[in-house]
Amino acid sequence: MDDVRASSAWVATRSSHVVVDSEGIEKVVETIDSIPKVEWDFEGIHYFDNGPLTAQYLFVLDALNFCFWPDKDLSYDHLASGLKAALQNDKSAFDADRLQKYTGPDLRELLKWPRPLPLEDERVRLLHEVGFELERSFEGKASNLVESCGKSAIKLVALVARHFPGFRDHSVYKGHQVFLYKRAQIFAADLWGAFRGQGYGEFNDIGSITIMADYIVPAVLRQLGILKYSPTLASTIEAKGEIGPGTEEEVELRACSVYAVEKMRELISVKSGKQVLSVELDLWLWSSGVQCPSLQHHRTLSVYY
Repeated sequence: MDDVRASSAWVATRSSHVVVDSEGIEKVVETIDSIPKVEWDFEGIHYFDNGPLTAQYLFVLDALNFCFWPDKDLSYDHLASGLKAALQNDKSAFDADRLQKYTGPDLRELLKWPRPLPLEDERVRLLHEVGFELERSFEGKASNLVESCGKSAIKLVALVARHFPGFRDHSVYKGHQVFLYKRAQIFAADLWGAFRGQGYGEFNDIGSITIMADYIVPAVLRQLGILKYSPTLASTIEAKGEIGPGTEEEVELRACSVYAVEKMRELISVKSGKQVLSVELDLWLWSSGVQCPSLQHHRTLSVYY
């Protein structure tokens, strides 16, 4: 994940639309004695059986975990709980051969969603990609993918990005390649959270994972006074205007969030004398954001987040 940290820092030191406010970080850290512990499944919406089927569920979930905002009634909760119910109803629902055959209407039926999903064709394409490559390289099982990484989150993220093109979340910013890998990293984080760092969730380098740069965390960081937006960017977001994928504004929003939280983590670690994980900070910030209905976030049509 050094590429994620280094390229995000590169953007943050050159950004013109988003500024990371060092004083803002210090003020927030001063108010934090310890990171509030947020249970991974604090809403009770995820499937968990402590076995390989949970790994399969999480990989399918994270393949589809992007871009809910175009449908104002749709959220991550609907995806997680809908897939959970589908699997409870039919334990073979996410078998690799079946993933390759799903259509848009099939996916809607799985989720019990009454109308076309945002970026539905892309969601179906990514399901097919996951099913095909799991079958080709991992005997159809996400658990085999996880076991092949040797308890390394870094290796798991690299393996996912190598085998599954839909997880290759990177951009070019001012001629420089920027790596973010939100959904690949969140797969490792979800395994760690679900299995409580044991079994399929045991990673000896979970501290290497950064935050997952999405559209909730930047908005929370702005609310906290850690990120500052240019007047133009602020007005676009407040007017609910779209920001194009790969634009300077979009890359800065995500990369500056990664950079800012890394700085937060370092300061909190120094203050507390304990290792602080970015994955814990991410869950805390994200859970705060999704519980704030008035949160104003940026809007980008993207398969990456």
